[in-house]
Amino acid sequence: MKNLLFILLFFCSNFLLAQEWITDDDFESKINGKNPYGESYTIVIVEFYADFNKDNQFKDWEKLEGVKYYKCDIKKSPKAKKSFKVRMAPTIIVFAEGVEYKDYRAGLDLICPIDLFELQEAVTKANTY
Repeated sequence: MKNLLFILLFFCSNFLLAQEWITDDDFESKINGKNPYGESYTIVIVEFYADFNKDNQFKDWEKLEGVKYYKCDIKKSPKAKKSFKVRMAPTIIVFAEGVEYKDYRAGLDLICPIDLFELQEAVTKANTY
């Protein structure tokens, strides 16, 4: 039983670590759609995230199609936060070929400002931008 619990814990922790994060150090290279492994993406989405508001984060990131999705912890990335004038979390910004295409900003209620359907529609439009 202990072995089964250990295996489950191992797989769950690896799943959580699979979420890709973006920081001040690699922000520019990642929004330009390039990574160290030679993969490239035309559309990149960054969710500016705050741990205190994790209940209101965008929850359907794995369902998005045709896009690379990153989270940016506003506490650990003050330059990016300032550069994109992030005041509330979550704030979601869509980049098309490294250029800010559209943003979605939480209000004072701190609720995620967009759902999967709207964000997927924005990705589709950004592909023709």
